[in-house]
Amino acid sequence: MDTMRDRLAPVVSRLLDEDPRVAVVLAEIGRDGFREAERRHPDRVINVGIREQLLVGAAAGLALTGLRPVVHTFASFLVERPFEQVKLDFGHQDTGAVLVSAAASFDWPAGGFTHMAPGDVALLDTLDGWTVHVPGHPDEAETLLRQAVAAGDDKVYVRLSVQSNGQRRAVDGQHFLPVREGRSGVVVAVGPMLDAVLAATADLDVTVLYATTVRPFDAAGLRRATRAAGTDVVLVEPYLAGTSTAAASEALADVPHRVLGLGVGRRELRRYGTIEEHTAAHGLDARGLQERISRFLDAGRTEPGQG
Repeated sequence: MDTMRDRLAPVVSRLLDEDPRVAVVLAEIGRDGFREAERRHPDRVINVGIREQLLVGAAAGLALTGLRPVVHTFASFLVERPFEQVKLDFGHQDTGAVLVSAAASFDWPAGGFTHMAPGDVALLDTLDGWTVHVPGHPDEAETLLRQAVAAGDDKVYVRLSVQSNGQRRAVDGQHFLPVREGRSGVVVAVGPMLDAVLAATADLDVTVLYATTVRPFDAAGLRRATRAAGTDVVLVEPYLAGTSTAAASEALADVPHRVLGLGVGRRELRRYGTIEEHTAAHGLDARGLQERISRFLDAGRTEPGQG
């Protein structure tokens, strides 16, 4: 199966042909996929070289002229390194673009920590007005990419990963998708975490929600799920642990609830290893998730006054 990133150049190249507003801005990374598009549209496929601050600034300038820029590089170079430009050139100037990242969290362990960005979504969370898509399958990535480009002048971040679920889901770019129903808690699986969550909760009586759009956070969807399953909520995210716990707590602010945020830990793993080894080390494989989710739900059932 191809990867999410494999879909990027073909999909966006077609959009370049279809829509004269679409432009692509690159910083060397990913340029090979756009060679043909660059020949067809030399004025709308722009490579700025290894200059990530310029990458964002140039995209914002194009947006100010009325174009819809698609901006692509690794997550660490797209969100973290040029964060000031993201904050000012898009946020302060009140313009938008589609930022599309690759090498999510620890997708390329051999690249070292300079090429890892588990804090990207949390960092964007400090800014106002960003839509954040986290697809879990290449087909979903294609759907969400098209929606993002068509989203007027909105600020959109699409987080692509080589990690993928085995099955595509019918995502709509807005709502959490119920995948399994239960009565002893709600587990929200974000993007490529769904397969591991389903395996981890196979013997647990929980509702599983699938989230591929995490900002705006589907508060209404979470509230609906908790009416039948209770207000013990576990969030399993493929980036920094706890990124969405505040959003979940806000959604349930008027009812007693408990929230557990699982994801990539803050401690840096200094050995390259493999994706699978990083996943297990952060407790995001099925075994690690099963242990932590079960422990959390059991604790809720045995709190003082409940036994």
